[in-house]
Amino acid sequence: MALITADNLSLGYEGKVIAENITFTVNKGDYLCIVGENGSGKSTLMKTLLGLKSPLAGSVTFGDGLKKNQIGYLPQQTVTQRDFPASVTEVVLSGCLNKCGLFPFYKQSHKALAAENMEKLGITHLADRCYRELSGGQQQRVLLARALCASTGLLLLDEPVSGLDPIVTQEMYSIIRNLSDSGLTVIMISHDIAAAVLYASHILHVGHTPLFFGTKADYLESDVGKTFVGDAGKAILGKYDTINSIFQQNGEVKQ
Repeated sequence: MALITADNLSLGYEGKVIAENITFTVNKGDYLCIVGENGSGKSTLMKTLLGLKSPLAGSVTFGDGLKKNQIGYLPQQTVTQRDFPASVTEVVLSGCLNKCGLFPFYKQSHKALAAENMEKLGITHLADRCYRELSGGQQQRVLLARALCASTGLLLLDEPVSGLDPIVTQEMYSIIRNLSDSGLTVIMISHDIAAAVLYASHILHVGHTPLFFGTKADYLESDVGKTFVGDAGKAILGKYDTINSIFQQNGEVKQ
């Protein structure tokens, strides 16, 4: 059974529809990128999957025992959140709160999980640093480690590279790809269609254009894929391949 099944969703606010006829499935191990123009309903869809917003019509069904509080979520940061005065360890550990039940105390297993995810993201050396003092890329790694602590196999990422410079962006994409390759199911909102078709296994394109859901290979052959990727997009893909090769030669990316 699919982890997530969305059936004929209509999304919007106060009865005003901003996206409709959205149907897709997410299976264990998929890497789904949600793409579309600004205002096309991508973030609203993410909130719907998290149970933070109800659809105007249609349904979202969770399978394989997945519960909403078992999803790791990396939201877009606000200015206030970037200035949060806590240590890296405290921020990462907070991802385990949904595992604490009625007792708001961290167990040794939670601390071990936080340490494991910090090591996985290469931020162990930052453990005692104040979160607000970190660079944007370091903060994103901390928040991703936090999301991993909350996750039991599914990550939802909302524009995880927003505001990062090109090199740090590539590092973050590579980290997410490695997590996907390790068996995690990933759903990521991205404005970067070229990166989406480079890394993802499936594409969901929402908006005023005809809706598309399927594999990235089928997306590239579809009318909407040809429109938004096209020759210019293929040139961008070549740029990402070049950067990726540089990282692999330096031993900094493992794929």
